[in-house]
Amino acid sequence: MAGDRSEASRVSRRLRILNVLLRSVVKPRLAATKTPEQAEADFARFARFVLRAPRGLHCERRAGLPELQWICADPTADRPVLLYFHGGGYISGSPRAYRGMLGRLSQLSGVKVAAAAYRLAPDHPAPAQFEDAKAVHDSLLAEGFRPDEIILGGDSAGGGLALALLADLCARDRHPAGAFAISPWVDLTLSGASMVENAARDPLLPADRADDLVGFVLGGIAADDPRVSPLFAAFADPPPVRLHVGTTEILRDDSRRMEAHLRAAGGRVSLREWPEAPHLWPIFDGYIPEARETLEDLAEFIRALDAP
Repeated sequence: MAGDRSEASRVSRRLRILNVLLRSVVKPRLAATKTPEQAEADFARFARFVLRAPRGLHCERRAGLPELQWICADPTADRPVLLYFHGGGYISGSPRAYRGMLGRLSQLSGVKVAAAAYRLAPDHPAPAQFEDAKAVHDSLLAEGFRPDEIILGGDSAGGGLALALLADLCARDRHPAGAFAISPWVDLTLSGASMVENAARDPLLPADRADDLVGFVLGGIAADDPRVSPLFAAFADPPPVRLHVGTTEILRDDSRRMEAHLRAAGGRVSLREWPEAPHLWPIFDGYIPEARETLEDLAEFIRALDAP
């Protein structure tokens, strides 16, 4: 798996239709969003009225700082567990909004998901999110999970957070079983070439708002701090990592450079690029076949980590 990069060859008709809707309705809305509060309200409304969930979905909220939402569908094993960090640019999103996608992933993999309700900027600027990620990992250890019984996952900003936590855990010899990230945001310096090359091609994310988002997120730390930009982190003997990204995303090169960085650290890493897939396309499970195919791939990755 080391250094493997593959690309899906087909683009479904449903995906093309979705991109038209995103480009004509959602992207302009994101470009005009003025406040983090508006972004959070829009994300919650979208999740409530648009996203689908599998039958048999079970959710349990467990109080803590931060709170964890345990998500599963159908019978699951007690171990391993997937510790998941949601996306939303560090200013929006919640485990509740991701219940459908994570429930499907649980159903496909046979693994329970512990989704973290980490604090959001700008009320809680970085590195609050990183500190929360460490805290929820510690809480799983306190429940009796070994480090190698925990799998890290996330998307967008949450994917970057999962990889930042991975670097920290490797440095402290608490290596998880593995990690995956969907369209991770790993470089808040915004230095990836795709930020410019894909500015017009990205069907969802408005590149000209990226600087504003960084301004909301950063507190007193630099944009290249490894706690928010794991592209600049050191990885000591990293476990297997799987990355997924769309070819037209402004964050495409975050994944490409992250793959190279992990491989240089001796990691077994694979990257799959999806032609024309919008940012966080797996959340559209039930609408486009590419979403289910991606979740099936991640479920296979998870099961392989737990294989004897």
